[in-house]
This record gives sequence, structure tokens and C-alpha cells, in this order.
Amino acid sequence: MKYTGAQIFVECLKEQGVETIFGFPGGKVLFLYDELVKNSDSIKHILTTHEQGAAHAADGYARTTGKVGVCIATSGPGATNLVTGIATAYMDSVPMVAFTGQVGKKDLGKDSFQEVDITGITIPITKHNYIVKEVDKLADTIREAFAIAREGRPGPVLVDICVNVGREECEYEKVEAKSGDYLKRHAGIHHECVSEEHIAEAAKAINEAKRPFILSGGGVIISGTSEKLTKLARKGMIPVATTLMGLGGFPSKDRLCTGLIGMHGSKTSNLTATHCDLLIAVGARFSDRVTSSVSNFAPGAKVMHIDIDSAEIGKNIPVDYPLCGFMDDILEKLTELIDEKKESDWIDRINAWRAKFPLSYLDDGKTVKPQTVVRKLDKLTNGKAIIVTEVGQNQIWAAQWYKFSEPRTYISSGGLGTMGYGLGAAIGAQIANPHKKVINVAGDGSFRMNCNELATAVRYKVPIVIAILNNSVLGMVRQWQTMFLEKRYAETTIEDSMDYVALAEAYGAIGIRVKDPNDVDAAIERALEVTDRPVVIDFWIDKDEKVFPIVPPGASIEDVITED
Repeated sequence: MKYTGAQIFVECLKEQGVETIFGFPGGKVLFLYDELVKNSDSIKHILTTHEQGAAHAADGYARTTGKVGVCIATSGPGATNLVTGIATAYMDSVPMVAFTGQVGKKDLGKDSFQEVDITGITIPITKHNYIVKEVDKLADTIREAFAIAREGRPGPVLVDICVNVGREECEYEKVEAKSGDYLKRHAGIHHECVSEEHIAEAAKAINEAKRPFILSGGGVIISGTSEKLTKLARKGMIPVATTLMGLGGFPSKDRLCTGLIGMHGSKTSNLTATHCDLLIAVGARFSDRVTSSVSNFAPGAKVMHIDIDSAEIGKNIPVDYPLCGFMDDILEKLTELIDEKKESDWIDRINAWRAKFPLSYLDDGKTVKPQTVVRKLDKLTNGKAIIVTEVGQNQIWAAQWYKFSEPRTYISSGGLGTMGYGLGAAIGAQIANPHKKVINVAGDGSFRMNCNELATAVRYKVPIVIAILNNSVLGMVRQWQTMFLEKRYAETTIEDSMDYVALAEAYGAIGIRVKDPNDVDAAIERALEVTDRPVVIDFWIDKDEKVFPIVPPGASIEDVITED
């Protein structure tokens, strides 16, 4: 049966199980939108206020569900407005398909109105991208895009559709969405599978290690292997630290958990990494924010690296035991082969560090402390909320003081560090998880970048809570200026007459201002009760409040500076 390209577009979304799409219409996607409206009973479209908000919302939707997030924009500026969101998803391995409109096939390359080479622009920040010029190529392109986005190490894929494709017709036959076999048959993509011999060798190394240590990264969450990692760690009595993207992949309250590692990691984690004799990295990419000085990172340790992506193994840190393949299989086989162990001198040593160097902060009870705000959020939600963050001090305070016990509950831009990410991502996360509470922990600098998405949250009655840790400065940059640039505060003070409560109310949200530390609990409790609109809580904190611990630039991670 013949279908138009617009009909094929929608039918292929249905094939892939898409229930929600985030976007903003324009001339080159009018035919696609016309068909979306006709199918609004099966695919819900969320109209964001800006295309960047659509990309971040699709990202938040994907991170909290593991499904492919979908966004759409028109050609030219609509497409380029998606770029930051696509790059954010690429850096953090988020499965996303971004659709963009394009000028007609006959108008390509003529500097036509709102023409831009979006496939050329996004080559470095997508797993793959396509331009579809003929309608008979559309269905297979969309199917392949979703398969590539979700398979192996996930990531964003862009599909640019020429406007003529939407109205042209061709034969269409429904195809059931499948996973790995589609890629093998149609795209020729396969993943390495580590040998049994290498796994046995790795298990032997774990059994012989006196001071083993696990570094749990975002790949543990992406692969859905949190339970298998936990089983491995407990059987081998191996302490575990998490990267920023790995939060929730190992229960933070588990006695083997040493906390966050790296630039803002706990001193216990950083000392454990420095003194271990076997470092087992699982789904981590050894970011500079984790290792700092590479030559001083885990200097006496053999390194084992488990990852789906062979390009990551040995890229930043030399590896002695490379295990490339599907993490669930590798972790399961390692767990079968390692010895069951009990308490050890190594665990006693780590417990002593934990007691000597607890994560702490100074509180005189006179001002609102951001750490206290996050601790109260944890307490009043029983640690069951989805925490989304902006980027900066707010991001780290949330990571340090909320106790994450489940995967897909800490949502943040780790690799790209995108200020303005949180609000759009929180909207996507809440729409994907209507029965959970979603809280965006924000800094005032980041919040201002995309606060227009409050209109989206109000329009769709999305009951997110935005907790602004408002210090009237660009906090993390100011902290570096204080500590490392002799307090030369170049363009980091944003004190002005901005009233975030009035702004929230102007959009139709609820605004609450908190200046007194005694009012923190009541404000959070009130916000958590609201079910029909977003709530903005404006917490006034001191402009010189700092994130500790912190590792100075280029230093070894054991040389971490604490507030003491």
C-alpha cells in the first residue's frame, strides 16, 4: 500500500514504540506535523519553548527510561538549536534520534531559505547521521537510526528529511522493531566478545589482588548491570567508587561504597584509588575529572577495564586486562569465577579513612546551606526522587549529598557540562515517569539560560520542583577564581534585580523564596505536595559557599582539599 513520507514517518515511530516526541514546528516539517496531529492519540507531542529544550527533554526522557528519546525541529535555525542538546547526549552516551527538516532535494546547495548542512555540522557529535532525499529511503533509514541509537554504546543519531519526502508517496510495509539482528543484517555492525580465556585471567587477577577497587561508571547504568556489579563486589568484598555519571549504579548506602571519585570525590575514594593494587573500571572512560594527573592515578595498580566500546580501552589510561564486550555477560562470568571473601585488612584500612575523612561542611545555622537543602530533599523524598541538575556547584552538591540507591535517578550533563540542561531534562524525565517526583537542583546562572522552558512545564502541568541554589554568582567559576586566581572575579557576579519568585508566577508556576534556614523543610514539603504545575524554590545561599572536596588542577587526586 502506498503511503506519503509523512505517514511513513509516523508509522515508523509507532514501529519503534515511540510514545512521546519533543519538538518545535516550522516550514520544512509541516507535513510531518500534520501527520503527528492526526495520530495524537498514539504519539504525544510536547511543544517546547525552544528547540534546545526539546533536545534536553528527549535526553532526560531517555536517561530515566533507557528508551530512545525523540525530538524534532525544522531546518536552519531550528536544526542548529538542537546542536548543544545532541552534543550533550553524545558525550554521555544517551540514545536519541533527532529529526530535522531540510529544504527540498532540488534546492539543496543553493543557499535556500533556512538551509543549513546539519548533517555536516553534527558529524562529530552523533553516532551516525543521515539526509533523506527520496521517500523510498525513509522507512529503512528511520529503522536503522533507532537501532544504531540504542545498540552497543548508545548515542544520538540525526535524520535530516528533505521537505519533498513528506509529501511524496511510495510502498510501505510494517516491520517489527528488533534489536541487534537488525544492525547485523542491515548496517554490518557487531560488537566484540571477550574470550573465556581473558575472563579467566581477569578473575585470577581479582582473586590474587590484596587491595582491589572497583570504579563504577555510567556504562553500568546504561547496560542495566547494577545488580550484577553489586553481586560481584559483595562476593569479592571489593570496595566501589562511582563516577558522576555512575551515581546510582551501586547503592550509596552500601558498606562497600566509598562515594564519588575524582576532582570532587570523597577523600576515601581518592585514597583508595591511589593505594589499590588492582583497579577494576566498569563502564567508565577515565575522564580527566576522575583521574586529574594521569601519571599519579592509581600508580601501583594493575588496571582492568570492562567496556562495550573498544575505543575507550587504553585511550586515557594504560590497561593490563582489557575486557571488551557486553557487560552483563562479563560481570556474570567474573562473579562465577572469583572467590568469595570476607573482611580484610584492606576493608579495615578503608573504613579507617572513611572515619577520619567524612564528607562534611561547616554550618553556623545562620544562612541557608546548599548541602543542607540537598540533604533535606533526600530525607523528605526518602531518597526516591529523580534528581536532575544543572551544571556547576549545584551539580556536585546534589551528587555528594543525595543518597542514590537506584540507577537512572541522577540525571546530569557530565561530559559536556551543559549549563541550561536541567530544566528541559527534568520535563522529559517527569513526562517519562509520571508517578515519581522529579527535582531539578539548579544554580541561578544555569537556570537563567533556559528558564523559558517553565512555560512548557506549566502548559503541560508538569509538577517538577526547581530548587535554585541562588548565590547571585557563577559559583563554580568564582570558586576557581577565589582559590587559584587570587580572587580576580572576572564577569562571575550576576547580582541584579532578578526575582525568581515573580518570574515563576509570571509563567503560571508557584514561586517560593527561602532566606531563613528554618524555612527549608516547610518550603520543600509544600513544593512536594503540588501535583498540577511546576514549583520554583529560590534558596538564597552565600556567594562564597564552596564545593569541597576539590582537587587542584593537575594535582594527584589524593591531594584533595577539604573544607577543614
